Amino acid sequence: MAIDKVREYFSQFGLEDRILEFDVSSATVELAAQAVGVEGARICKTLSFQVPDQEDACILIQFAGDARVSNQKFKQTFGHKAKMLSAEKVLELTGHAVGGVCAFAVDNPAVRVYCDESLKRFDTVFPACGSANSAIELSPDELFRYSRALGWIDVSKLPEESGV
Repeated sequence: MAIDKVREYFSQFGLEDRILEFDVSSATVELAAQAVGVEGARICKTLSFQVPDQEDACILIQFAGDARVSNQKFKQTFGHKAKMLSAEKVLELTGHAVGGVCAFAVDNPAVRVYCDESLKRFDTVFPACGSANSAIELSPDELFRYSRALGWIDVSKLPEESGV
């Protein structure tokens, strides 16, 4: 199971005991927020995007739970339109199924990981740990370090920017 792989990954840092497992699903931002007991914005969602002309590569971006992808910012940053991967392709490339996708213990060197600036508003956030009923509490700096992110980027829009 992917959560076991993530637990093993975090054990090298002595953090495996910080992984939270729930008796309920945490597969969506709303469900994760309920399971953890925090506002949805503090859930770190990891979205998977295609890389044009590279079928075996993808971009993982970690966002705050209330952030949406700004197509304009994405295209300015990556030079192509944002296109999400299918659930099957996400599992194939990352080893994590949708609902538990995270940037931890991803062994595929063609997967590039980034953190979105929307996460920096919080002292801690809660990304999944490879299953649809898990999370770990990390500071944005810890998230960046342990996900081996390539950089902080701004490719999101928050609800107040969307008129939501």
